[in-house]
Amino acid sequence: MADEEPGSGEETAVGARLKRMRQVFGLTQRELARRAGVTNGAISLIEQGRVSPSISSLKKILDGIPMSLAEFFTLDLTAPEDVFFAAADLTEIAFEEQISFRMVGRRLKDRALQMLHETYRPGADTGEAMLRHEGEEVGIVVRGRLLVTVGDQEQALGAGDAYYFNSRIPHRFRNPFDELCEVISANTPPSF
Repeated sequence: MADEEPGSGEETAVGARLKRMRQVFGLTQRELARRAGVTNGAISLIEQGRVSPSISSLKKILDGIPMSLAEFFTLDLTAPEDVFFAAADLTEIAFEEQISFRMVGRRLKDRALQMLHETYRPGADTGEAMLRHEGEEVGIVVRGRLLVTVGDQEQALGAGDAYYFNSRIPHRFRNPFDELCEVISANTPPSF
């Protein structure tokens, strides 16, 4: 498995990166070795920077994660922004008295998903002009009831009920009921 002198900076960098990737994916050395079909000692020696794996050996080990060589050398493991958000940190993107759309995160650039905590007060309505945007939309009612219109279909949804549709189809959300409604939803790509 090793084909160079131990201890050079390149072996240490590859070893440190392998250890970090293994930990990020929640694998022990033993589990990665089992998945890759190599010995636990081989993984340990690489991570310590004592040996340098050949390209084919590294590829075999990465197949146990699974991860390509390109991902191994290019994946940025540092979070581009915050990972965890307190309720007070959600970004309000609707500025109506009756409706609140609180988005997880502060930006959408370079994101594949937009996640919202939606609140509809009694009488709330997204408007007679139906919404349309790129992508897909999914949501689960977590409290109350919501009248959802998608194209020529309409359904009153209660807690635990859900929707999933192509967002290019005109759609509307209303709460004609007497209780507050809460929905957790996602759009992909972020287009709302």
